Amino acid sequence: MTAFCNKIITMAKLLICVSILLLTITVATATEKIVVLGLFSNKAMVEIHGKRYTLSVGEASKDGITLISSNSREAVLDVNGSVATYTLGTHISSSFTEPVAGTTVTIAPNSNGMYLVNGNINNFQVKFLVDTGATLVSMNKDVANRLGIDYKMIGEKSAVITASGQDQVYIVNLKSVSAGNIQLDNIKAAVHDSDFPDIVLLGNSFLNRVSINRDGQLLELSN
Repeated sequence: MTAFCNKIITMAKLLICVSILLLTITVATATEKIVVLGLFSNKAMVEIHGKRYTLSVGEASKDGITLISSNSREAVLDVNGSVATYTLGTHISSSFTEPVAGTTVTIAPNSNGMYLVNGNINNFQVKFLVDTGATLVSMNKDVANRLGIDYKMIGEKSAVITASGQDQVYIVNLKSVSAGNIQLDNIKAAVHDSDFPDIVLLGNSFLNRVSINRDGQLLELSN
């Protein structure tokens, strides 16, 4: 009788273990079915457990996925408290790991308190002035000509107000822009059909896609 009871207890324990294992597999499989389907300015479409959601920046899904930022190339998502950047078609699994630390560029102010950094536009070397007040990366006509940008042919004509008055500009898309070791592709820029600005401005079309932090007087850009 004792041997029979022990056998029943052993079988019951085995069934419990199998049930727990199956439940674990089911939960893991469910949480793995998250995929980025569409990327837009300040919005992203994701599929979570077979259901599609269009999230706006700051909005969280019922499953706790929060959209931090988004553009046509990438989205920054908070998944279970872990923040990372995802491109179109990226699958997110339950075994989420922290992304490899990105690149950080540290910039010290010059004697005038301005933050200058060496970089590249379309693989041509330039010097930037970090300008959070500039909507776009901005350059004058001479710089554009040196970089081989036929701004009058490919650009969209517009006008802006500068400290010197109204200025005619051409809006173009730059293939790549880098500040230090941080490189971003497809950056919108303004080419002024004048001598303004005298140094290329690293505006918000680039800065909005990186993190900006201050450490005392130092300025840190990171991606």
